[in-house]
Amino acid sequence: MKSERAPARSFTHRLLVDNQRIAPLVIFLLVLAVTIVSVVSIERGEREREDARMSRAALSAASALERRATINASYLRAGAALFAMQPEVSGPLFRRFVSELRLDTDYRGAEGIGWAPVIPAGQTADYMARLSVMTGEPVSLQPSLAAKPRAEVVPVTFIQPDTARNRAAIGWDMYSEATRRAAMQEAARSVRPTASGKVVLVQDSESRAPGFLIYMPVFEETAGERRLRGYIYSPYNAEEFLASASELVDLRGLRLSLYDGAPSEATRLGTMSGTGDGQGRTVRQDLRLANRPMLLEVTSLETASLSTISMITLLFGLAVASLLMLVSRLLTKQMLEDQRALSWFAEQNSIRNSLTRELNHRVKNTLANVLSIVTLTRRRAKTLDEFADGLDGRIRALSATHDLLTQSDWGT
Repeated sequence: MKSERAPARSFTHRLLVDNQRIAPLVIFLLVLAVTIVSVVSIERGEREREDARMSRAALSAASALERRATINASYLRAGAALFAMQPEVSGPLFRRFVSELRLDTDYRGAEGIGWAPVIPAGQTADYMARLSVMTGEPVSLQPSLAAKPRAEVVPVTFIQPDTARNRAAIGWDMYSEATRRAAMQEAARSVRPTASGKVVLVQDSESRAPGFLIYMPVFEETAGERRLRGYIYSPYNAEEFLASASELVDLRGLRLSLYDGAPSEATRLGTMSGTGDGQGRTVRQDLRLANRPMLLEVTSLETASLSTISMITLLFGLAVASLLMLVSRLLTKQMLEDQRALSWFAEQNSIRNSLTRELNHRVKNTLANVLSIVTLTRRRAKTLDEFADGLDGRIRALSATHDLLTQSDWGT
């Protein structure tokens, strides 16, 4: 007798039916993992693109600031060369020089161009008297020598354009302040335009806005010796100077900050901000303004959130993962029901086969009994009628016996 063999099951069938609770979850997690990897890749690309934009903004702003400082330095060099050949730097000479420069938009951020001679302390009173005559109004040295004794002074004598803000600086001794003095000494030593560190301009003494100055020394030859005559300089409001460069940069979602050294509140010269209120990644760009190293910092103002395409990808991935999990659950349920139906049919088929075999066996036994009865009756009967009557009785007795066995469940 051949045994019944279960039909071969496919891999999908085994996966879904044998792991009916785990398989949908595994499918969901796999699709979710692929989605997360995709979102991470998209976000990495977005960050790289944003970093590239920030780097371009930092480089563009730094180039613009350096270009403005270089143009200013060229003006100061020209003035230094002119004043070095003159016996005296007079008011008309200085004003004519500045007017002929025709300062354009590249000079934005600067308060103007000024002249400050180096005066020995002993000659200060006479010089301030002559300066009062030249300006037509009383001018005193600030701070005074009595308040702060020093060997020499470098008072602001001329500054153009002639505005109320700039006139407030006339007579102020720049050599009395350490940061300005250090820049002037470095300019005299290197004989090149040199920017100062962070200061508060006299023009901004009320607002306390940060600024810086660029100095160019003016020397004169006397008896074969070179003597420092004074400084031609430009004062800068740092915020306006930075704003003039930021106009050339796309600041949407960015903040631009200029520092005199390492980034800190003490060294921050100015800040320009675009739209946004977040605090994201930062890109820094070194630059040199008139022989002084400075730092430009670009900060992203975007809030820390997923980009639009990442959000769409994530939502789409979650939807697909959920749909696949639902479909796999339905397939698992359907396959499980199919398996139960197949098992029931296989069981019924096995029962039918067993009954058929049993019936066949019993029919054969019955036929064997009938043959035995026929043989026995034929031996004892003498006539055909006697044979027929005997055979009929014995078969009826066999039938009655079967009825009794059936009624008693075959003796069980």
